Amino acid sequence: MPQKTWSAKRERQYAHIKDSLIKGGKPKPVAEEIAARVVNKERAQHGESATASASSLNDMSAGRRGGLRSHKGAGGRTVAQLRNEARQRGLKGRSTMNKAQLEKALQH
Repeated sequence: MPQKTWSAKRERQYAHIKDSLIKGGKPKPVAEEIAARVVNKERAQHGESATASASSLNDMSAGRRGGLRSHKGAGGRTVAQLRNEARQRGLKGRSTMNKAQLEKALQH
């Protein structure tokens, strides 16, 4: 998924992430998608993209995060990520739920 607007550095970053994920056992299409998302988020955080979501700009970098929110890590997903998924699924009362309640509601 490399794009014409990516710099040579971002192309190398994409290839490195993709190769690492494939070596880690991810299927090639999944590895390509994850790598593209990481590179695009890094671009947004460094002001290299024309538009960026608030969650991309306010979140810590992928390198610093290091898998903390990989849906399996100790901390899991953030409340904002959980609320966003709840909104996409149409859960009622999501804005008043805490993290534990959102996780429980999204398990079903």
